[in-house]
Amino acid sequence: MELSDLNVFRTVVRAGGITRAASQLHRVQSNVTTRVKKLEEELDVALFVRDGRRLQLTAAGGVLLDYAERLLALADEARNALRDNRPRGVLRLGAMESTAAVRLPAPLAAFHRQYPDLAVELHTGNPQQMMSQVLGGDLDSALVAEPVTDARLASVPVYDEELVIVTVADHPAVSAPRDLRTRTLLAFHPGCPHRMRLEEWFARAAIVPDRIVEMASYHAILGCTVVGMGVALMPRSVVDAYMHRSELGVHPLRGQFHSVRTMLVWRRDDPQPKVAALAQALGRAGERDGDRVPKRREVPRRRRQS
Repeated sequence: MELSDLNVFRTVVRAGGITRAASQLHRVQSNVTTRVKKLEEELDVALFVRDGRRLQLTAAGGVLLDYAERLLALADEARNALRDNRPRGVLRLGAMESTAAVRLPAPLAAFHRQYPDLAVELHTGNPQQMMSQVLGGDLDSALVAEPVTDARLASVPVYDEELVIVTVADHPAVSAPRDLRTRTLLAFHPGCPHRMRLEEWFARAAIVPDRIVEMASYHAILGCTVVGMGVALMPRSVVDAYMHRSELGVHPLRGQFHSVRTMLVWRRDDPQPKVAALAQALGRAGERDGDRVPKRREVPRRRRQS
């Protein structure tokens, strides 16, 4: 049973006969008659009985008409939804822990006010994991630390994060791993990009950390740093938001370790209005926060409907 057949059937009912229906559908009468008979054969019921020159619906035809109206209306609704560029539905967004905690609350609140028909599901994880989830369709987009090297992903820069070494407040200035009083590192799981940079910072200096203590949250890492348990590397924005900031020593890094760019990624072959709207909202938030975001940015665009 095809939608086109249902449309022919409905038109015959509304027009009151084959001749008028054929005229409205711009078809020859024989074609309309054939489509109606085909539908009757598929359903194994009579849809019309002849009443003089008019066709009268059978009881089965009346039942089918009700379903045809609903199915054709639903098909129109689906077509309109696919052509509608307004963000709606659910946006499944992935983000690194630091980005989710510090960067997203305000812009997501504004985003929700602007697009009340769009719900955001926020998931946290490491960049490699989240990029795989975007490619697999489990996430619509994700905020990850550069680099983004997979050609199947499109991306736009959103934030430039300054990275700092965090120690106890009375720690002397730190410019290299040899300046640290302790070589115990406080970090997330091995896939965390900031942990990877911290380990690389040590490796470049040919120094091996004494131990790495894995923790589940930035608050836990900062709390343990305050009491001198170890040192950490994280975005300055996270440290500045910590309520006991005055009890921490913050040491800027130089060169390649000074900063990292956060990128919004999505599947290149599946641009969506809701991701485009999010990219614009985060871009505005980044500019208000004073982050260096390039003026020319790739933004997901809708594919032209055929």
